[in-house]
Amino acid sequence: MPPPADIVKVAIEWPGAYPKLMEIDQKKPLSAIIKEVCDGWSLANHEYFALQHADSSNFYITEKNRNEIKNGTILRLTTSPAQNAQQLHERIQSSSMDAKLEALKDLASLSRDVTFAQEFINLDGISLLTQMVESGTERYQKLQKIMKPCFGDMLSFTLTAFVELMDHGIVSWDTFSVAFIKKIASFVNKSGMDISILQRSLAILESMVLNSHDLYQKVAQEITIGQLIPHLQGTDQEIQTYTIAVINALFLKAPDERRQEMANILAQKQLRSIILTHVIRAQRAINNEMAHQLYVLQVLTFNLLEDRMMTKMDPQDQAQRDIIFELRRIAFDAESEPNNSSGSMEKRKSMYTRDYKKLGFINHVNPAMDFTQTPPGMLALDNMLYFAKHHQDSYIRIVLENSSREDKHECPFGRSSIELTKMLCEILKVGELPSETCNDFHPMFFTHDRSFEEFFCICIQLLNKTWKEMRATSEDFNKVMQVVKEQVMRALTTKPSSLDQFKCKLQNLSYTEILKIRQSERMNQEDFQSRPILELKEKIQPEILELIKQQRLNRLVEGTCFRKLNCRRRQDKFWYCRLSPNHKVLHYGDLEESPQGEVPHDSLQDKLPVADIKAVVTGKDCPHMKEKGALKQNKEVLELAFSILYDSNCQLNFIAPDKHEETLLI
Repeated sequence: MPPPADIVKVAIEWPGAYPKLMEIDQKKPLSAIIKEVCDGWSLANHEYFALQHADSSNFYITEKNRNEIKNGTILRLTTSPAQNAQQLHERIQSSSMDAKLEALKDLASLSRDVTFAQEFINLDGISLLTQMVESGTERYQKLQKIMKPCFGDMLSFTLTAFVELMDHGIVSWDTFSVAFIKKIASFVNKSGMDISILQRSLAILESMVLNSHDLYQKVAQEITIGQLIPHLQGTDQEIQTYTIAVINALFLKAPDERRQEMANILAQKQLRSIILTHVIRAQRAINNEMAHQLYVLQVLTFNLLEDRMMTKMDPQDQAQRDIIFELRRIAFDAESEPNNSSGSMEKRKSMYTRDYKKLGFINHVNPAMDFTQTPPGMLALDNMLYFAKHHQDSYIRIVLENSSREDKHECPFGRSSIELTKMLCEILKVGELPSETCNDFHPMFFTHDRSFEEFFCICIQLLNKTWKEMRATSEDFNKVMQVVKEQVMRALTTKPSSLDQFKCKLQNLSYTEILKIRQSERMNQEDFQSRPILELKEKIQPEILELIKQQRLNRLVEGTCFRKLNCRRRQDKFWYCRLSPNHKVLHYGDLEESPQGEVPHDSLQDKLPVADIKAVVTGKDCPHMKEKGALKQNKEVLELAFSILYDSNCQLNFIAPDKHEETLLI
């Protein structure tokens, strides 16, 4: 006869004693179970004891998480979180450096557990750690010079404990002093700093910037881009990742008027070329977290275009009108000054109107009106001028080539440029906040200081080429734009390493090739829509549905790795969730790194019976999507979010790695 569902068989360890095999009745209060265990080893004051997992997590068992204990779990009897916190609070203030180091090491490990963290924070532990950092640094540096490496470890463990405690979101970031911020910044600004100290310091600065407007301003005063650059020129990818994360945080939280100034500084310090040389083209693979940070930097950089994209042209602004005059001059009067034109004003107006028509503007009389629609606004005019000045031969060739064609076959450069700019902004999602989970960066955009403009220049030449290949007329304009969008999207999916490689990819995606691809896809689709296939599909549909069900269950049993999301982006932190082979229990737990293959059930410390699941919600209905936060309001993240609700106010929150994975899991 199987044991009752509320009985769990476990082993319990106690130092210096043989482990006990014990049946835990989940209906009993946890305090009663702990008392029973203590009585078995003749230990008094059971209220000073607690149970914790004996695996690497060492997490305490509480009334809230006790249901996650499964048969065969090994537990450890240990001091209670309150007692442990009190003891460590005293030990880290010891006059013995060895004792202090050991205590800080234990604190760094235990602080990952929210139960312990709450108790330590209740003792004003965060303030104690910040005081130790503020006051102990000078002593650490002096002793380090006389070959005392343990002091480097001491500071490293102190900062690690601080990061872990703050990650629980119990204490507000707004509570820290300027002295503490200056001290953390000094660790980043000094050369030759211990790697672990530098890593934690960068993580703390990133969190400060992301979680507090006041701290953003203070950190921005202490840290300059020039001081961060050397960390990108090293060989440690983790340090490089944290460094770019700090730059991204400063970029993201900067006021609108400050962002362009910051972008100019990044350009002056040659950040792009340094990242290209030391990160993207370094002789090592780029991990997921680095790819994400590069993606965020790419998005934030392109978002600088939003202001111009949403700015309408003022037809009365002479400086803006002069740009249009310059486009005309370069195309038609390259060897003469515009003021040397002879003839009456009426003749000159007539000549301008004729030239503006050749340039492909919709409004031949007043082309400024073409730029009053947003998006793309003035950004389209900026792109046209850049193309005319930096690729002058190609610009003149396209304009003159089309102006000499019959009216119905000319490719209107002005209209094409405006629509193309709008399309490229949509493809690159200019103006949207970066996704919390995406790592879709394009190396080619890091190869040029004016990558968007160069991207446009390649694509406008592609558009002209495709127009000719399609033998298009003005009525075919939208069809041409659809083909060009498909060409660009297909080329981007290959992740070309440079703009020249992107151009080569487009050369291989001619209109004829696009037609072949479409025909192949259409034939596959038509095959599946034929009458015999539809009849067969209807006949075997029950089997198909059962097969799909089994495949989904197999995928759930195999499990999925998810990125861990907290109040601060925890870098390279993951967790794994999988269904048990009997489909009755979800096993889940934290991982230190992304796994290579399946994670065994035994290594996942937590579990949730499927029978306890009350509901599954998606998108904006998820508890973690209702929180306030800049990155969490992103539409893409909302589409990937889902939560499993169980018990009262308990849930497992997920962000699927991608849309395909989300479809398989829900």
